[in-house]
Amino acid sequence: MPLQPLPKVPSGVHGLDEITGGGLPRGRPTLICGGAGCGKTLFAMEFLVRGATEHGEPGVFMAFEETAEELAANVASLGFDLRRLVAQRKLAIDYVRVERSEIEETGEYDLEGLFVRLQYAIDSVGAKRVVLDTIESLFSGLPNPAVLRAELRRLFRWLKDRKMTVVITGEKGEGTLTRQGLEEYVSDCVIFLDHRVTDQTSTRRLRVVKYRGTTHGTNEYPFLIDEGGISILPVTSLGLAHRVTNERVSTGIPRLDEMLGGRGYFKGSTILVSGTAGTGKTTFAAILARAATERGDRCLYFCFEESPDQLVRNMRSVGVDLKSPVKSGTLEIHAARPSTHGLERHLVTMHKVINQRRPDVVIVDPVNNLVRVGTLLETQAMIIRLIDFLKARGITTFFTSLTGGGDDLEQTDIGISSLIDTWLNLEVVKNGGERNRTVAIVKSRGMAHSNQTSEYILGARGVSIADTYLGVSGVLTGSARLAKEAEDEAAARVADRAIVRKQGERERRRRQVEAQILLLREGLDADDADLAGAIQEGHVRLQAETLRMAKSRPAFVARGHRGKAKGPGVRKRR
Repeated sequence: MPLQPLPKVPSGVHGLDEITGGGLPRGRPTLICGGAGCGKTLFAMEFLVRGATEHGEPGVFMAFEETAEELAANVASLGFDLRRLVAQRKLAIDYVRVERSEIEETGEYDLEGLFVRLQYAIDSVGAKRVVLDTIESLFSGLPNPAVLRAELRRLFRWLKDRKMTVVITGEKGEGTLTRQGLEEYVSDCVIFLDHRVTDQTSTRRLRVVKYRGTTHGTNEYPFLIDEGGISILPVTSLGLAHRVTNERVSTGIPRLDEMLGGRGYFKGSTILVSGTAGTGKTTFAAILARAATERGDRCLYFCFEESPDQLVRNMRSVGVDLKSPVKSGTLEIHAARPSTHGLERHLVTMHKVINQRRPDVVIVDPVNNLVRVGTLLETQAMIIRLIDFLKARGITTFFTSLTGGGDDLEQTDIGISSLIDTWLNLEVVKNGGERNRTVAIVKSRGMAHSNQTSEYILGARGVSIADTYLGVSGVLTGSARLAKEAEDEAAARVADRAIVRKQGERERRRRQVEAQILLLREGLDADDADLAGAIQEGHVRLQAETLRMAKSRPAFVARGHRGKAKGPGVRKRR
């Protein structure tokens, strides 16, 4: 008989079930601990509300610090209507006031009264889930550590015997996960929340410290609290199982399509355009956005350097009209300073907008600006989560990245090149007092592509890629390319004139030969006429001679005599 896995219940917290492999342990206690402001109460409340509204499991929230009215007001910002849930008997909230100064010790202190109240609340709604918030307040009336430990174990056993799935919140202690240092040992699952500030930017982290009877993610995971509740976006929960297609989408630049095998990017792939300042990365992004909207796709543009109006105005100077698709709704521009929020909020905001709009193309310009609000490793982790999220939905993703302009331009400041399917590197070439731009395809997975560096020109009609001319020092650009083009054009004109001259000479010779042929033909015709005349004259002479001979030798034949004619002067004897 196969072993049965540990039964679990969905937590209702976005992303946590992926980390824990299905949710919290059913019928067992889970400890949520951490410092002030890390989100313990909101975490526990979302566990109850999601269970009651989405999974048909009513719950009891027993509070020791806030009243029911205060709780209802506090979680309303998350969209939770506690009053309605209480009225529908899906939720019961009981506030237990515990004040050490008001407790008079007249005998042995225990939790019998709490058990009675808790049992009544459970029976009133048929609860399957229970929250105790926070446990330190409950045990503040127990000065004896031995009694405290005994009562704590008894509480956990009481809840387990009733097969309640329980979330207990606890304050972080000095050198321990909780103040008492005991709750983490008797709990079957322990989740630690942390709220930290780094370089004036606050972030929240979650870590599953232990989970008895099952495997789980052990890393620290950033999470966000906003109007939709708690969102956790783990890296390890996202696999490499996304589907791919052979369908292509145009870059918006015909000659760049030719460089990419003649058909453009793979649909659903990830594209990176890197380059130093002024190389036109945003222009490439805007051209892709215009091309996408022109073929009927929806595009989301996340801009971290310019406002939407500024972006639209600037792109108009190179002939890229973004105003029309913005007005029609096929293009949506979201602009924000990276320093406005932490990485988690930026990521969750992107997730929400993408889930709402369901775009075909997403542009992030520039992606390396996010390094300003997190460490390099944190930014890389955030980009990995974003890329996996977009690939899983088959969305074509376009990143721009500013490079530092050192010797090795084929690298990015955030080190995500290995995650990219197609990488274009833009570079400024300085030669002869000019700054000209070139584009090269560093890589493009799954397709044949050009290995040639080409010059491109930003003009009134967007980006045009010029013909490639090679010189002694490499690709010719700017004035050197124009001079080479002029030289080639002059050589072509000389060659054309030579061809025209040769064609004229050939025509003259042809006419001369044809004239000679005509004269010879006329001579042959005259000879043929003379020959025919001579033959005719011979026939006439022969006929005349024959006639003359016939007249000079007449024949006499008597009437009725059939013998031979005799010659003249011969008479017949009687």
